[in-house]
Amino acid sequence: MNDFFSVLFTTTFLATFIRSFVPLLLTGMGGLFSERSGVVNIALDGLIIFGALAGAVTTLTLEPRLGAAAPWIGWVAGAAVGGLIAWIHAVLSIKYRADQVISGTAINLLAVGVPSVILQALYNTSTESPKVEHALPLWGVGDLKFSPPVYFAALLVAIVWYVLYRTPYGLRLRATGEKPSAASSMGVNVQRMRYSAVILSGVLAGTAGVFMSIGNLTAYTRNMSAGMGFIALAALIFGQWKPLGVLGATVLFGFLQALSLTLDGQGLLPSSLVTALPYLVTILALAFTGRSAAPKALGKPYGD
Repeated sequence: MNDFFSVLFTTTFLATFIRSFVPLLLTGMGGLFSERSGVVNIALDGLIIFGALAGAVTTLTLEPRLGAAAPWIGWVAGAAVGGLIAWIHAVLSIKYRADQVISGTAINLLAVGVPSVILQALYNTSTESPKVEHALPLWGVGDLKFSPPVYFAALLVAIVWYVLYRTPYGLRLRATGEKPSAASSMGVNVQRMRYSAVILSGVLAGTAGVFMSIGNLTAYTRNMSAGMGFIALAALIFGQWKPLGVLGATVLFGFLQALSLTLDGQGLLPSSLVTALPYLVTILALAFTGRSAAPKALGKPYGD
Protein backbone atom coordinates (compact mmCIF):
# COMPACT_ATOMS: atom_id res chain seq x y z
CA MET A 1 0.00 0.00 0.00
CA ASN A 2 2.86 2.37 0.81
CA ASP A 3 4.36 1.62 -2.60
CA PHE A 4 1.00 2.49 -4.18
CA PHE A 5 0.83 5.92 -2.57
CA SER A 6 4.53 6.59 -3.13
CA VAL A 7 3.85 6.28 -6.87
CA LEU A 8 1.06 8.86 -6.73
CA PHE A 9 2.84 11.62 -4.79
CA THR A 10 5.52 12.37 -7.36
CA THR A 11 6.02 15.05 -9.98
CA THR A 12 6.25 12.28 -12.57
CA PHE A 13 2.72 11.14 -11.79
CA LEU A 14 1.49 14.75 -11.78
CA ALA A 15 2.99 15.30 -15.22
CA THR A 16 1.40 12.08 -16.49
CA PHE A 17 -1.95 13.14 -15.05
CA ILE A 18 -1.81 16.54 -16.77
CA ARG A 19 -0.87 14.97 -20.10
CA SER A 20 -3.77 12.51 -19.76
CA PHE A 21 -6.25 15.13 -18.61
CA VAL A 22 -5.61 17.88 -21.17
CA PRO A 23 -6.85 16.12 -24.36
CA LEU A 24 -9.94 14.97 -22.46
CA LEU A 25 -10.68 18.53 -21.36
CA LEU A 26 -10.11 20.03 -24.81
CA THR A 27 -12.32 17.41 -26.46
CA GLY A 28 -14.99 17.53 -23.75
CA MET A 29 -15.30 21.31 -24.03
CA GLY A 30 -15.59 20.97 -27.78
CA GLY A 31 -18.34 18.40 -27.39
CA LEU A 32 -20.06 20.75 -24.94
CA PHE A 33 -20.52 23.40 -27.64
CA SER A 34 -21.90 20.90 -30.14
CA GLU A 35 -24.32 19.20 -27.79
CA ARG A 36 -25.54 22.39 -26.14
CA SER A 37 -26.59 23.45 -29.64
CA GLY A 38 -28.60 20.24 -30.03
CA VAL A 39 -26.21 18.18 -32.21
CA VAL A 40 -24.91 14.88 -30.86
CA ASN A 41 -21.20 14.61 -31.66
CA ILE A 42 -20.11 11.02 -31.28
CA ALA A 43 -17.38 11.74 -33.84
CA LEU A 44 -15.05 13.28 -31.25
CA ASP A 45 -12.63 10.34 -31.34
CA GLY A 46 -12.30 10.57 -35.10
CA LEU A 47 -11.79 14.33 -34.90
CA ILE A 48 -8.89 13.80 -32.48
CA ILE A 49 -7.27 11.35 -34.90
CA PHE A 50 -7.65 13.61 -37.95
CA GLY A 51 -6.30 16.58 -35.98
CA ALA A 52 -3.31 14.58 -34.77
CA LEU A 53 -2.53 13.36 -38.28
CA ALA A 54 -2.85 16.81 -39.86
CA GLY A 55 -0.65 18.37 -37.19
CA ALA A 56 2.12 15.82 -37.66
CA VAL A 57 2.01 15.76 -41.48
CA THR A 58 1.97 19.57 -41.74
CA THR A 59 4.91 19.87 -39.36
CA LEU A 60 6.92 17.23 -41.21
CA THR A 61 6.22 18.96 -44.53
CA LEU A 62 7.10 22.47 -43.40
CA GLU A 63 9.94 22.02 -40.91
CA PRO A 64 12.73 21.73 -43.54
CA ARG A 65 11.93 25.33 -44.55
CA LEU A 66 10.43 26.82 -41.41
CA GLY A 67 12.23 24.97 -38.61
CA ALA A 68 10.80 25.64 -35.16
CA ALA A 69 7.90 27.65 -36.61
CA ALA A 70 6.51 24.55 -38.36
CA PRO A 71 4.72 22.95 -35.35
CA TRP A 72 2.82 26.18 -34.70
CA ILE A 73 1.44 25.99 -38.23
CA GLY A 74 0.88 22.28 -37.60
CA TRP A 75 -1.29 23.22 -34.62
CA VAL A 76 -3.37 25.54 -36.80
CA ALA A 77 -3.63 22.86 -39.49
CA GLY A 78 -4.73 20.19 -37.02
CA ALA A 79 -7.38 22.46 -35.54
CA ALA A 80 -8.56 23.47 -39.03
CA VAL A 81 -8.82 19.87 -40.23
CA GLY A 82 -10.75 18.97 -37.08
CA GLY A 83 -13.12 21.84 -37.84
CA LEU A 84 -13.44 20.76 -41.49
CA ILE A 85 -14.32 17.16 -40.61
CA ALA A 86 -16.78 18.44 -38.00
CA TRP A 87 -18.31 20.65 -40.71
CA ILE A 88 -19.01 17.49 -42.74
CA HIS A 89 -20.80 16.05 -39.71
CA ALA A 90 -22.72 19.31 -39.39
CA VAL A 91 -23.81 19.29 -43.04
CA LEU A 92 -25.07 15.72 -42.78
CA SER A 93 -26.81 16.34 -39.45
CA ILE A 94 -28.21 19.83 -40.01
CA LYS A 95 -28.77 20.29 -43.74
CA TYR A 96 -29.65 16.72 -44.66
CA ARG A 97 -31.05 15.78 -41.25
CA ALA A 98 -29.16 12.49 -41.15
CA ASP A 99 -29.13 10.46 -37.99
CA GLN A 100 -26.49 12.24 -35.90
CA VAL A 101 -25.17 9.08 -34.26
CA ILE A 102 -24.74 7.31 -37.61
CA SER A 103 -23.03 10.37 -39.12
CA GLY A 104 -20.60 10.56 -36.20
CA THR A 105 -19.94 6.83 -36.33
CA ALA A 106 -19.14 7.08 -40.05
CA ILE A 107 -16.48 9.71 -39.29
CA ASN A 108 -15.00 7.48 -36.59
CA LEU A 109 -14.82 4.62 -39.08
CA LEU A 110 -13.12 6.88 -41.63
CA ALA A 111 -10.58 7.80 -38.95
CA VAL A 112 -9.65 4.12 -38.68
CA GLY A 113 -8.81 3.68 -42.36
CA VAL A 114 -8.01 7.04 -43.98
CA PRO A 115 -4.87 7.86 -41.91
CA SER A 116 -3.28 4.54 -42.89
CA VAL A 117 -3.86 5.33 -46.58
CA ILE A 118 -2.34 8.80 -46.19
CA LEU A 119 0.66 7.49 -44.24
CA GLN A 120 1.26 4.78 -46.84
CA ALA A 121 1.14 7.31 -49.67
CA LEU A 122 3.44 9.82 -47.97
CA TYR A 123 5.86 7.72 -45.92
CA ASN A 124 5.46 4.14 -47.18
CA THR A 125 4.13 2.94 -43.83
CA SER A 126 0.61 2.50 -42.53
CA THR A 127 1.27 2.60 -38.80
CA GLU A 128 3.08 5.80 -37.91
CA SER A 129 4.61 8.96 -39.30
CA PRO A 130 8.32 9.80 -39.07
CA LYS A 131 9.31 11.70 -35.95
CA VAL A 132 9.26 15.47 -36.23
CA GLU A 133 12.48 17.30 -35.47
CA HIS A 134 10.64 20.31 -34.09
CA ALA A 135 7.68 19.53 -31.84
CA LEU A 136 5.79 22.25 -29.99
CA PRO A 137 8.06 23.85 -27.35
CA LEU A 138 7.91 22.79 -23.71
CA TRP A 139 7.43 25.46 -21.06
CA GLY A 140 7.80 24.91 -17.33
CA VAL A 141 10.25 23.68 -14.70
CA GLY A 142 11.83 20.28 -14.18
CA ASP A 143 9.49 17.37 -14.88
CA LEU A 144 6.58 19.79 -15.17
CA LYS A 145 7.25 21.03 -18.69
CA PHE A 146 4.34 21.11 -21.09
CA SER A 147 3.54 22.29 -24.58
CA PRO A 148 1.32 25.36 -25.21
CA PRO A 149 -1.99 23.43 -25.60
CA VAL A 150 -1.74 22.58 -21.89
CA TYR A 151 -1.75 26.25 -20.94
CA PHE A 152 -4.52 26.93 -23.44
CA ALA A 153 -6.59 24.17 -21.79
CA ALA A 154 -5.97 25.79 -18.39
CA LEU A 155 -7.74 28.92 -19.62
CA LEU A 156 -10.40 27.12 -21.62
CA VAL A 157 -12.84 26.35 -18.81
CA ALA A 158 -13.12 30.02 -17.83
CA ILE A 159 -13.46 31.03 -21.48
CA VAL A 160 -16.18 28.47 -22.18
CA TRP A 161 -18.08 29.37 -19.00
CA TYR A 162 -17.97 33.06 -19.87
CA VAL A 163 -19.03 32.50 -23.49
CA LEU A 164 -21.84 30.15 -22.51
CA TYR A 165 -23.36 32.21 -19.68
CA ARG A 166 -22.25 35.80 -20.22
CA THR A 167 -22.44 36.46 -23.96
CA PRO A 168 -25.30 36.77 -26.49
CA TYR A 169 -23.75 33.90 -28.45
CA GLY A 170 -23.96 31.62 -25.40
CA LEU A 171 -27.56 32.59 -24.74
CA ARG A 172 -28.51 31.82 -28.35
CA LEU A 173 -26.56 28.56 -28.24
CA ARG A 174 -28.36 27.36 -25.12
CA ALA A 175 -31.74 28.42 -26.54
CA THR A 176 -30.99 26.55 -29.75
CA GLY A 177 -30.31 23.36 -27.83
CA GLU A 178 -33.30 23.68 -25.52
CA LYS A 179 -36.12 24.95 -27.75
CA PRO A 180 -35.02 25.80 -31.30
CA SER A 181 -38.50 26.84 -32.45
CA ALA A 182 -38.67 29.49 -29.71
CA ALA A 183 -35.14 30.66 -30.51
CA SER A 184 -36.04 30.96 -34.18
CA SER A 185 -39.14 33.02 -33.34
CA MET A 186 -36.82 35.49 -31.57
CA GLY A 187 -34.68 35.91 -34.69
CA VAL A 188 -31.96 33.33 -33.95
CA ASN A 189 -30.68 31.46 -36.99
CA VAL A 190 -30.78 27.94 -35.54
CA GLN A 191 -28.90 26.27 -38.39
CA ARG A 192 -26.10 28.84 -38.27
CA MET A 193 -25.74 28.46 -34.51
CA ARG A 194 -25.52 24.69 -34.83
CA TYR A 195 -22.98 24.89 -37.64
CA SER A 196 -20.74 27.20 -35.61
CA ALA A 197 -20.99 25.02 -32.50
CA VAL A 198 -20.19 21.76 -34.31
CA ILE A 199 -17.25 23.31 -36.17
CA LEU A 200 -15.94 24.73 -32.88
CA SER A 201 -16.13 21.26 -31.36
CA GLY A 202 -13.97 19.99 -34.23
CA VAL A 203 -11.42 22.76 -33.73
CA LEU A 204 -11.01 21.90 -30.05
CA ALA A 205 -10.91 18.14 -30.67
CA GLY A 206 -8.36 18.73 -33.43
CA THR A 207 -6.27 20.73 -30.97
CA ALA A 208 -6.42 17.76 -28.60
CA GLY A 209 -5.08 15.59 -31.42
CA VAL A 210 -2.28 18.06 -32.13
CA PHE A 211 -1.31 17.94 -28.47
CA MET A 212 -1.10 14.17 -28.62
CA SER A 213 1.00 13.99 -31.81
CA ILE A 214 3.37 17.00 -31.70
CA GLY A 215 2.72 18.48 -28.26
CA ASN A 216 3.20 15.39 -26.12
CA LEU A 217 4.94 12.97 -28.51
CA THR A 218 6.89 13.66 -31.69
CA ALA A 219 4.95 11.59 -34.24
CA TYR A 220 1.53 10.37 -35.24
CA THR A 221 0.79 6.71 -34.54
CA ARG A 222 -2.23 4.77 -35.74
CA ASN A 223 -5.29 5.01 -33.47
CA MET A 224 -3.30 7.08 -31.00
CA SER A 225 -6.49 8.47 -29.45
CA ALA A 226 -7.09 5.06 -27.79
CA GLY A 227 -10.79 5.84 -27.40
CA MET A 228 -10.14 9.16 -25.67
CA GLY A 229 -12.91 10.84 -27.65
CA PHE A 230 -15.45 8.41 -26.23
CA ILE A 231 -14.15 9.00 -22.70
CA ALA A 232 -14.48 12.75 -23.30
CA LEU A 233 -18.05 12.20 -24.47
CA ALA A 234 -18.72 10.21 -21.29
CA ALA A 235 -17.20 13.06 -19.25
CA LEU A 236 -19.54 15.48 -21.01
CA ILE A 237 -22.56 13.41 -20.00
CA PHE A 238 -21.22 12.74 -16.51
CA GLY A 239 -20.58 16.48 -16.15
CA GLN A 240 -24.21 17.21 -17.04
CA TRP A 241 -23.30 19.36 -20.08
CA LYS A 242 -21.87 22.13 -17.85
CA PRO A 243 -18.31 23.55 -18.09
CA LEU A 244 -17.44 22.98 -14.44
CA GLY A 245 -19.06 19.56 -14.51
CA VAL A 246 -17.03 18.59 -17.56
CA LEU A 247 -13.89 19.88 -15.81
CA GLY A 248 -14.56 17.68 -12.79
CA ALA A 249 -15.36 14.63 -14.90
CA THR A 250 -12.26 15.00 -17.07
CA VAL A 251 -10.11 15.43 -13.96
CA LEU A 252 -11.49 12.12 -12.66
CA PHE A 253 -11.06 10.24 -15.92
CA GLY A 254 -7.65 11.82 -16.54
CA PHE A 255 -6.53 10.73 -13.07
CA LEU A 256 -7.65 7.16 -13.78
CA GLN A 257 -5.90 7.20 -17.16
CA ALA A 258 -2.69 8.43 -15.53
CA LEU A 259 -3.05 5.83 -12.79
CA SER A 260 -3.39 3.12 -15.40
CA LEU A 261 -0.27 4.30 -17.25
CA THR A 262 1.74 4.66 -14.03
CA LEU A 263 0.80 1.36 -12.40
CA ASP A 264 1.02 -0.74 -15.56
CA GLY A 265 3.95 -3.11 -15.12
CA GLN A 266 4.59 -2.15 -11.48
CA GLY A 267 2.96 -5.29 -10.13
CA LEU A 268 0.93 -3.44 -7.51
CA LEU A 269 -2.38 -4.44 -9.14
CA PRO A 270 -3.31 -7.07 -11.75
CA SER A 271 -2.20 -5.81 -15.18
CA SER A 272 -5.57 -6.46 -16.85
CA LEU A 273 -7.39 -4.51 -14.14
CA VAL A 274 -4.98 -1.58 -14.39
CA THR A 275 -5.43 -1.37 -18.18
CA ALA A 276 -9.22 -1.62 -18.01
CA LEU A 277 -9.68 0.71 -15.02
CA PRO A 278 -10.39 3.99 -16.90
CA TYR A 279 -12.87 2.28 -19.21
CA LEU A 280 -14.64 0.41 -16.41
CA VAL A 281 -15.14 3.60 -14.42
CA THR A 282 -16.35 5.37 -17.57
CA ILE A 283 -19.01 2.70 -18.09
CA LEU A 284 -20.06 2.85 -14.44
CA ALA A 285 -20.27 6.65 -14.57
CA LEU A 286 -22.55 6.50 -17.59
CA ALA A 287 -24.67 3.77 -16.05
CA PHE A 288 -25.42 5.88 -12.98
CA THR A 289 -25.77 9.24 -14.73
CA GLY A 290 -29.20 10.29 -15.87
CA ARG A 291 -29.91 12.41 -18.93
CA SER A 292 -32.09 14.89 -17.05
CA ALA A 293 -29.66 17.74 -17.70
CA ALA A 294 -29.29 17.05 -21.41
CA PRO A 295 -30.43 19.82 -23.78
CA LYS A 296 -34.04 19.05 -24.65
CA ALA A 297 -33.49 19.28 -28.40
CA LEU A 298 -30.31 17.15 -28.36
CA GLY A 299 -30.27 14.82 -31.35
CA LYS A 300 -33.42 16.27 -32.89
CA PRO A 301 -33.11 17.74 -36.40
CA TYR A 302 -34.58 21.17 -36.96
CA GLY A 303 -35.79 22.74 -40.19
CA ASP A 304 -37.90 25.61 -41.36
